Amino acid sequence: MLRQAVALALAADPDDFARLRGQGLFGEADYAEYLCRTEGQLRALRGEGLDVHLRVLEPTDYADFCEQNLLDQDDPVARVAYAADPELVGEPFVYRGERLAELIPALLADHLVRVRISIGCSSLLAAVGWEDCPEDRLAAVLQYVSGVYLALGAGAGEGRQLLTLRSVGLVDGEQLAARAELGVERGAFTTSGREVEAFCVTLAAAVAGYGSGELLLHTLDGPEGSREVRGWALVDGWLRPMSALETAAALAVDPPEGAPGRSAAREGFPLSLRQTGWDDPPTGGGAGEAGRGGG
Repeated sequence: MLRQAVALALAADPDDFARLRGQGLFGEADYAEYLCRTEGQLRALRGEGLDVHLRVLEPTDYADFCEQNLLDQDDPVARVAYAADPELVGEPFVYRGERLAELIPALLADHLVRVRISIGCSSLLAAVGWEDCPEDRLAAVLQYVSGVYLALGAGAGEGRQLLTLRSVGLVDGEQLAARAELGVERGAFTTSGREVEAFCVTLAAAVAGYGSGELLLHTLDGPEGSREVRGWALVDGWLRPMSALETAAALAVDPPEGAPGRSAAREGFPLSLRQTGWDDPPTGGGAGEAGRGGG
């Protein structure tokens, strides 16, 4: 039998709570009282046999939601509608009885990944929208990125890995960045989830936008504790292996956020992939033409 679900939006940051209380939410309760009351509510709902789906109550996003749906921000109905918004990216974040002190960091991390997925999806759709055949272009980009991801898993060493990506779009100059930590076992990535989804959709957006930048694969715990990093240059939406010197230069100029220090730079291995459905960035239409016309 399916369990009934209820959605709840949680002010997970004390500064966000203060801003929202200034707009008439939460009455006179301070943040500690609010958390205590919320934890009791969550446990009561779960005790009634309900599945509780949580969402971060982010002030700016909540204000935009209320404006778009003609709701008053201080109306509890608005918060329920926001928490249950069907356009929220990804599978729901399910409360499983944790204490809020343990739950809030995970909920905030989940929220940030959802934001990255939303940004990546918007950028991807905008990039393929310049094409004469956007559906074909989208399918080709997704096929290419899927192949890249599998090739990275097959070529990476065993153990924990960190993927980092930075790119600048050819058409609009949009800067994109993503990271995902995962494991490799028997030549295949074994970790999945929203962080991987965010990385892949961001890479797809960078490829579709004919972006330039770099993709780095960091080995976090190789044999005997060794740490290595391999690199690929993203040029006009194509990935090519970088030399060890190029990889070292990319790390020296601007180390990616969260990347481990003191890693030995290595050349990237061949991905042996071609994007299907197009050959080179268009010069007579699509993104190329848009880029020239936008100046």
